[in-house]
Amino acid sequence: MTVYEELVARGLIAQVTDEKEIKELIDEGKAVFYIGFDPTADSLHVGHFMALCLMKRLQMAGNKPIALLGGGTAMIGDPSGRTDMRQMMTTETIAHNCECFKKQMSRFIDFSDGKALMVNNADWLMDLNYIEVLRDIGPHFSVNRMLTAECYKQRMERGLSFLEFNYMIMQSYDFLALFEKYGCNMQFGGDDQWSNMLGGTELIRRKLGKDAYAMTINLLLNSEGKKMGKTQSGAVWLDPNKTTPFEFFQYWRNVDDGDVIKCLKMLTFLPIEEIETMEAWEGSELNKAKEILGYELTKLVHGEEEAEKALAASKALFSGAGSLENMPTTELGADSFTDGAIDIISMLVVSGLAATRSEGRRAIEQGGVTVDGEKLTDIKKTFTAEELAGEGKIVKRGKKNFNRIISR
Repeated sequence: MTVYEELVARGLIAQVTDEKEIKELIDEGKAVFYIGFDPTADSLHVGHFMALCLMKRLQMAGNKPIALLGGGTAMIGDPSGRTDMRQMMTTETIAHNCECFKKQMSRFIDFSDGKALMVNNADWLMDLNYIEVLRDIGPHFSVNRMLTAECYKQRMERGLSFLEFNYMIMQSYDFLALFEKYGCNMQFGGDDQWSNMLGGTELIRRKLGKDAYAMTINLLLNSEGKKMGKTQSGAVWLDPNKTTPFEFFQYWRNVDDGDVIKCLKMLTFLPIEEIETMEAWEGSELNKAKEILGYELTKLVHGEEEAEKALAASKALFSGAGSLENMPTTELGADSFTDGAIDIISMLVVSGLAATRSEGRRAIEQGGVTVDGEKLTDIKKTFTAEELAGEGKIVKRGKKNFNRIISR
């Protein structure tokens, strides 16, 4: 199976401009490709995960990735998939976020010895002269055609600012700049970027009379067609200080049965033949597949040691086997207790399982809270410091959110 054929078998490829040429470049290790990452936060998240895995996979096959940090385009904001305008960020915030991205990307991509590049489009976009751009780039873009792009159509009714309207031109200019500076012949991105990517290939053809290629990868959607990577508390981050390795593991451990094989194919580096044998798994075997998924992805992002800890903590939670020490834990000091006891609603709030007391109360009344595996329905239930000593109590809200609460 060739590299390209494996991408197809794993369900990664959505759209391509010139399949024959792209297949040949990838299979022969001649692709110099880029994927853009706008630094809209101080950490990458699961939404970026598949792009990083693709970069790693293609680099292993001899191709050269370019990680493009959008220090310039982040000043504008991508309207793709948005119903409102992104919040404007300062240059200082963008620079800080870029530094955070650099550290995380190095876990996936080997930047040594010219095997990959990391560049920032602020280096060329921030110095552009407006009149020169209008004269040099503007004639190559049809407004009528731009308005038919999906990323703009969905915003036309709510209002599309002229600021955001320029995003496609900036992204297209990126491709042109990378083509000229580094010989970048291909752009990859999420399927929602298709229109922007076509703009780049067309600009290179019109300006330079040369061919460049684009390929989109399928978005990571669950069986309901919704983007994966969101939890009750927000995005699933790759930064361990924002989403702990255990929480990261548990996110994948708890994916729906119908999504586990797809995630194994798209995100892990397990042999495709091994994953295909799991397609017949049912019941407890499916849970094993989820454990494998969680372990492999946690190892990829946080390292083998953290993956082992997360696996042990998960087994301790669900089967009573393994170590509790790696489970998310809240330690209560003496000031947390009133007359030597703390009520269950306070426990939910202090552990982060509920944002407010009213939210915690509703969760209990709706039967969504358990303590050490037993459903709790009494909103006035209290626990003493002695009861929470030692290994403490495992408080669980819903199917996926839990915390071990102990007294110091």
